[in-house]
Amino acid sequence: MRIATVNVNGIRASVRRGFADWLDWRRPDLVALQEVRCATDLVPLAATEGYHFAYHPGNRAGRNGVALLSRVPPVAVREGFGHAGFDEEGRYLEADYDLSGWRLTVASLYLPKGGRADDSSAELARYQHKRRFMRSFRPYLARARLGAAGKGREFLVMGDFNIAHTNADLRNWRGNQKSVGFLPEEREWLGSLLGPRTLVDVVRRLHPETDGPYSWWSWLGNAFTNDVGWRIDYHFATPGLARAAVSGGTDRADSYDARLSDHAPVVVDYLDR
Repeated sequence: MRIATVNVNGIRASVRRGFADWLDWRRPDLVALQEVRCATDLVPLAATEGYHFAYHPGNRAGRNGVALLSRVPPVAVREGFGHAGFDEEGRYLEADYDLSGWRLTVASLYLPKGGRADDSSAELARYQHKRRFMRSFRPYLARARLGAAGKGREFLVMGDFNIAHTNADLRNWRGNQKSVGFLPEEREWLGSLLGPRTLVDVVRRLHPETDGPYSWWSWLGNAFTNDVGWRIDYHFATPGLARAAVSGGTDRADSYDARLSDHAPVVVDYLDR
């Protein structure tokens, strides 16, 4: 059972860069998408052909938008997490699947980026928006995980969390200790989601001693060429599913020009049940 997550940074642009070819090559059973960034009727057929497509575009034209592609149809689909303000932004989509012997609840998340760590009112407002989202989302995530367990389902939340958790999750951690995305309170919040009995960082479990594997690099300069990246895209799974993961990491492009997005797909293979 192959499951992937990728922030496509605009699905139409990503298709032009080769997203459909990547799908055909990797043949995942389930894919979480973030920053789809277009109306439902404008999503290219090449991005969905052969898949069931569940999409929460939100109400911000050309921004955000989360989706789930699946080889099997979802049993149920839920948009948002019960917060009216954030739900209309198109940042969270959740669905139930019966796939490869597993009963799964799977979510695609695009957490706000949060701006930059400076004193301008606009940047401060963006960061406060991110903090409010985090405060609202954490209790929901606990309820969703427990609700899935009550229905005999494993829970998997994937996507762009816009936070690097530890020093191993970004190349230049010393120079980013005051950067949004690596602030102590953000890292503490991300860590509070994880535990041996709650949610497991699947790729870190598979690569406990590795720096990275990074999933985002700036388009600017030589960040990609020099692998100066951040690991901000995750598979967070309940322990039973996490134990079934046998391989995983990022599909880092061979060259700058071959990139599908400023993010790389994060792909994990899980044993069938």
